[in-house]
Amino acid sequence: MADVLISEFMDKGVAEGLIAEFDVHWDPDLWGKRGELLAQVAGAQAIVVRNATRVNEELLEAAPHLKVVARMGVGLDNIDVDACAARGVEVCPSIGANAVSVAEYVIATAMILLRGLTYFATRDVAAGTWDRPKFAGSTEITGRTMGIVGFGSIGQVVGAKACGMGMNVIAYDAMLPEDHPAWGDARRVGLDDLVEEADVISLHCPKLPETIDLIDRRQFKRMKPGAVLINSARGGIVNEAACAHALRSGQIAGAALDTLDVEPITPEAGALFQGIDNLILTPHIAGITKESNRRIAEVAAENVRRVLAGGAA
Repeated sequence: MADVLISEFMDKGVAEGLIAEFDVHWDPDLWGKRGELLAQVAGAQAIVVRNATRVNEELLEAAPHLKVVARMGVGLDNIDVDACAARGVEVCPSIGANAVSVAEYVIATAMILLRGLTYFATRDVAAGTWDRPKFAGSTEITGRTMGIVGFGSIGQVVGAKACGMGMNVIAYDAMLPEDHPAWGDARRVGLDDLVEEADVISLHCPKLPETIDLIDRRQFKRMKPGAVLINSARGGIVNEAACAHALRSGQIAGAALDTLDVEPITPEAGALFQGIDNLILTPHIAGITKESNRRIAEVAAENVRRVLAGGAA
């Protein structure tokens, strides 16, 4: 049995570095072969995962030698952190390594959605339809207000890039202390005030019992008619039925959803969003670029090396 198990896709160069140092079993599809995964983890001291591998009691029971779960990313909802702690297994997310990629996704989708139909004119123009009034009435991002829900490492990078685009930045974070230096770059507000004031609402909070359906029908009613919503955090934070209703009714101007309550999307959720033009759906890839893939893999690999060498967190 291998000492290090890599159960999802990983930057090839970084994975090969681990293979050169340790006895490694690497199968990018192993997360979906549960029986084989449980068999392979029996001798492992480290497992490297993304967000698809379920590290729960069942897996931990099958892994008596496990010392570290290295998460290529920051969300931990696929990992039973308490169960790991009870067994002395260190859980190491790659904090901040994909922040730039997520922030660029937020700014890009915000600009597209604020422009309305502008970037969806290709079919009309190629067909010879030169309807400038139809595609003209768009909004600049400069001077608009960016509202960030969750002002941690990723939210702060979003805020910095929004400032660079000439936006005003407001943020809500229930956990970040009032005297934290990050507040020097954003005005601290309550969630209801943020939802009412922001032109762009970007979500960067974890999925917890208290954040499920955080953006629900009540909050959509508070939003400006021209506001756009971007969720690159976790599915379930936005109530999808309420979001679809807000888009269809014109209650908000647009939305970009990179994460959904159930992934891959269910037929029921897909039906909710069919035929909505002012919507961007992406398959949980806001933080995935060539550059971020390598960065998060490097952080995960260093965490494996540190823990197996007996280093402290």
